[in-house]
Amino acid sequence: MLTLVGGSDVPPSPPRVAIVVPARFGSTRFPGKPLAPLRGAGGAVKSVLERTWEVASGVGGISEIWIATDDHRVAEEALRIGARVAMTARSCRNGTERCWDAVRSAGIDADVIVNLQGEAPLIPPLAIDALLDTMLSDPTIGVAAPMVRCSPLMAARLLADARAGTVDGTTVVCDRACNALYFSRQILPFMPDRLRDPIVHVPLSVFADRRAALACYASEAPSALELAEGLEQLRFLHIGITIRMIEVCDPPGGLRAVSHPADIASVEAALAERRLA
Repeated sequence: MLTLVGGSDVPPSPPRVAIVVPARFGSTRFPGKPLAPLRGAGGAVKSVLERTWEVASGVGGISEIWIATDDHRVAEEALRIGARVAMTARSCRNGTERCWDAVRSAGIDADVIVNLQGEAPLIPPLAIDALLDTMLSDPTIGVAAPMVRCSPLMAARLLADARAGTVDGTTVVCDRACNALYFSRQILPFMPDRLRDPIVHVPLSVFADRRAALACYASEAPSALELAEGLEQLRFLHIGITIRMIEVCDPPGGLRAVSHPADIASVEAALAERRLA
């Protein structure tokens, strides 16, 4: 079991927080995704990476913001928008491993590392603020992540997608302390047609990891459940690191990430609805 805190008579200094945005050019579902253009309100066109970096820049109390990539095209775009770049190994299997590789290779001096996926330009900075408030108020929490509760309409759409075999999201179930029990690409818990008040929660594309938890994660091989579901979060649970889930409100336009080319239209609609240039 990972030990995150120890006894001391000396008051701890405030934790340093860094945001790392892992961005991979070679996505199987959407090659070149970080560089894909997104049109905002008023017609301004910015890349997925730039809009995600703007989310990171809107979070208070951050000591460093880095783009982590293994591709020179993504690195060039990051430098163009004024971001700091950490080149990472091509062998990184997911965004969490890429975050740790960036921390090590760039010498990022932070106690808490926010892993903001490079495909998440709709994450509100306030959701990340809520994560950090939780992490900084309780030093025993190794990992924290936000989630939204599905509205009946959203749940109905998930159910329809499940029947059609086109579900492309993740759900999470928690215990009474809001610690994650399991993540799945299936709808959890079971949702019958007659359920009028669904209790389905969808995690967002951002995690806050304490440095020790991130290092422990990277030292372990992928678990069988992680490989079966294709979800990196499950490795934390497999090695005994708790993930505290924080429920946040679903903002106007929703929180869709850019996973496929077909997501561009709905993300642009959300940008327009929020009046984000």
